[in-house]
Amino acid sequence: MSDTNAAIAVYDAHSAAENAVKELQRSGFDMKKLSVVGKDFHTDEQVVGYYNAGDRMKYWGKMGAFWGGLWGLLVGAAFFWVPGLGPLLVAGPLAAAVVGALEGAVAVGGLSALGAGLYSVGIPKNSILKYETAIKAEKFLLVAHGTADEVAKARDILGATGPSEINQHTLETSTQVAKA
Repeated sequence: MSDTNAAIAVYDAHSAAENAVKELQRSGFDMKKLSVVGKDFHTDEQVVGYYNAGDRMKYWGKMGAFWGGLWGLLVGAAFFWVPGLGPLLVAGPLAAAVVGALEGAVAVGGLSALGAGLYSVGIPKNSILKYETAIKAEKFLLVAHGTADEVAKARDILGATGPSEINQHTLETSTQVAKA
């Protein structure tokens, strides 16, 4: 991924994350630059991971309608079993970054596969632990990738959708806006 700028919003419920995706789509944000991360609530100990770059996932778990709708909008899909996080679904360009981190055996001091993927797209290590903690707490991450201007616009749109937290990470700086 060439754009290492990102706005990351944390949502407490899949319905809030879904509404935020719809707002970005209505605003004209390029859906190819949006990633969504969340836990799958189905556990199957035989599954190690599944990803694809163009076809559709075959299994959706208990939140099938939510993930099925996202996979129709976003490019790239992945399912991982991440130690410490459990079953994890990733949609959008971040899926390729996580896969690249796994395939390239990227070892970034103490980070999970998700953390290594986030780090590879420019998210600072001190922010990654916060995002992994949110995922463990069964929250959802929306990651809007793009140029500094695209990310600033996405941050403004996402900020109006009621995330529990929103952060902007750019090549030059990282800013945080906490929501109550």
